[in-house]
Amino acid sequence: MRRSKKLLAALALTAATALVASTGATAAPTSGRTGVHPLVAQMTLDEKLSFVHWTVAFTGPFSVGSLPGVPRLGIPEIRSADGPAGIRLNNQPATAMPAPVALAATFDDELARKYGEVMGRDGRALQQDVVFGPMMNIIRVPQAGRNFETFSEDPLVSARTAAAQIRGIQSQGLIATAKHYAANNQEHNRQNINVTVDEQTLREIELPAFEASVKAGVSSVMCAYNKVNGTPSCGHQELLTSILREQWGFQGWVMSDWLATHSTDSISKGLDQELGIDWSQGVEHGIPGGLHFGKKLKEAVQNGQIPMSTVDRAVSRIVGQLDRHGLIGANPRPRPTRDLATANAVTQQVAEAGGVLLRNQNQALPLLAGDGANIAVIGPRAKDPKVTGLGSAHVVPDSAKAPIDTIRARAGAGATVTYSAGEELVGSPIPAGTLTPAFPTGTVLQPGTAGQFYEGTLTAPVTGDYRIAIEATGGFATVQIGNQTPIEAGEVYGKITSAVVHLTAGTHKITMSGSAPVASSLSVKLSWVTPEAAEAAIVAAVQAAKTARTAVVFAYDDGMEGYDRANLSLPGRQNKLITEVAKANSNTVVVLNTGSSITMPWLDRTAAVLDMWYPGQTGAEATTALLFGDTNPSGKLTQTFPLDENSHPVAGNPERYPGIGNEQKYTEGIQVGYRWYDKQKVKPLFPFGHGLSYTSFTYTDLATKVVADGLEVSFSLRNTGIRKGKEVPQVYLGASPLVSAPQAEKALAGYAKVELLPGESKRVTVKVDAQRLKYWNSAADRWVTGAGVRTVQVGGSSAQLPLKGSVVVAP
Repeated sequence: MRRSKKLLAALALTAATALVASTGATAAPTSGRTGVHPLVAQMTLDEKLSFVHWTVAFTGPFSVGSLPGVPRLGIPEIRSADGPAGIRLNNQPATAMPAPVALAATFDDELARKYGEVMGRDGRALQQDVVFGPMMNIIRVPQAGRNFETFSEDPLVSARTAAAQIRGIQSQGLIATAKHYAANNQEHNRQNINVTVDEQTLREIELPAFEASVKAGVSSVMCAYNKVNGTPSCGHQELLTSILREQWGFQGWVMSDWLATHSTDSISKGLDQELGIDWSQGVEHGIPGGLHFGKKLKEAVQNGQIPMSTVDRAVSRIVGQLDRHGLIGANPRPRPTRDLATANAVTQQVAEAGGVLLRNQNQALPLLAGDGANIAVIGPRAKDPKVTGLGSAHVVPDSAKAPIDTIRARAGAGATVTYSAGEELVGSPIPAGTLTPAFPTGTVLQPGTAGQFYEGTLTAPVTGDYRIAIEATGGFATVQIGNQTPIEAGEVYGKITSAVVHLTAGTHKITMSGSAPVASSLSVKLSWVTPEAAEAAIVAAVQAAKTARTAVVFAYDDGMEGYDRANLSLPGRQNKLITEVAKANSNTVVVLNTGSSITMPWLDRTAAVLDMWYPGQTGAEATTALLFGDTNPSGKLTQTFPLDENSHPVAGNPERYPGIGNEQKYTEGIQVGYRWYDKQKVKPLFPFGHGLSYTSFTYTDLATKVVADGLEVSFSLRNTGIRKGKEVPQVYLGASPLVSAPQAEKALAGYAKVELLPGESKRVTVKVDAQRLKYWNSAADRWVTGAGVRTVQVGGSSAQLPLKGSVVVAP
């Protein structure tokens, strides 16, 4: 894992405090002065400036950011938490929700609203006022590290899911933040990359979810690290002012991502608040100042470089939203208590509805329970559950059961259920003499200190792949072995960080450094899994699979902020493990706890594959319900899974990804995701919209009708199986024959989620909004309807569309 500026500067308050120690929106009320909130008109300059940069709080409830407020004016301290997969606080449990990519896979706006309500109530009950989420950037790069935090490769799915989640969050009085605006679709070099993207692609692909968020009444927007067409996102007047405010009517405030503010005059270009702390100036009155919007901004106002009215405008936008949500004044909105029962119920409902059954040969699933059932459960995440991703979205769960335990309970007393790790994640302590000088387990840094705490050599007895595991308690630690990628451990990386490194026999330089917060010391434990031990674990798993009727292998990856995956393979020896188990047992089921698409060289050998993503704190219960058929799978892919490393939109094109010389070009234009596969005639591993069920559905009797605000697409949907189930009928619209600008061969234009009893049939009508009929005409600088005869296709995925018709669209 590569060190990330954001993770050190903002995601981990403990690391920051160690540095200190060591060195539909409604308008807010305004006063007589245009655009100035009455409370802002009563503030001193210093009080105003305290709103335009987040800082850290050293006391009180856990948070990742704080505004001191103005108590004399009835404005309390305001706290913020990371999101978007729950309320991410420092070392404090909260409801760990399924990854947002799992939420989007439900294709269910109502569930997205409920998901947001749980986040909103949890955040308010945990003494927070703002959450940095949801994230709605497009899944453009399959290996991007934060794909699990966002929704889809399709702008319609992203827009609908984001809007519903925001409505849910803010209904509870918690302020949501739409992020990262805009074109922030990779972690690699994100602080420096310049994205070159044409206007049509920006409008049709990158921006729709943000516009939908504004229409849903989102109170804040977070701008991104990257530049867009040569201008920093957080100083981009066209994005922040012309589009966001003037065209979309946004009335909230814009904050920067951590350390993404480039200059003090960005406040004149539409940026209202920065996330960035100026530690070099020390701590004034116990509160660190802003890097650009602190001392520098004060001087710029005092010497006339930036008008006071510009500061008033920014602060009024912030205070206006606090006022709108009832967070200030004599009678602020009361905080609720946590409702863990409801939170767990919704979390499990989302995890079940978002689980995608990718493959199911010969009805391998659902599993049988009771007498005679014989199941070999394999994989470390069956015992140590994979709940959430890493980085700013790493939520510490209230609790999380192990899938092996829920599977055993559901299988019943008469069943045989065994467990085998298959791949150890922790292993055993590194033997004495292997590290020179010896590394004593325990405290390595005292409270409030930071720096290197070990330098020496590590001796590998044989050449091979070693898994190195680091447990860091009370702070953060980085381990560097030779020229290998650094391994980081700490709260946002989970309980233990475990990574595979290839070592030749002999000695290797090893250094360790870290930081401890002011309140606790840093303790570090090291362990490893040798190549010999790793091979023995696979052998044991294969033996267990041979004696079972069904083998269920849990596989995982570690999606994370700060770095992209090196490739699309499962990490470690998991591909080998699955292959060998499937050879030994033809009835092998694979459960994926992954954050995005992966390649599956073992697919044809397996009987079934169930993708549960990162399923949250009730993931074990949800997974078990789907495996045994207590719930019928209904999730659908919101991203295309490529066949291999060389068969996706950015493969083999370094200009597209990862960029050359800090320059990245979106030369694929609007042909993102399934659009690219259609245009290039490339067969994916699994198409967009794919997801199997334990029942079956048929589509008949297509009819289309032009209405005043778009189209109505009607058809009959019938459950032809023997189980109750839910289907996601998808409507795709073809290109206009009268448009010369780039178009998709077909684009998702609408969808619904429909539940049917066995044998039941319903007449379903999917509304296609008029906006779906339009394209961005760059020459005219506006949306224009794509007129003429256009195809309409309906079905269960982008590759399975049994109904086809046409409609005449007027200009």
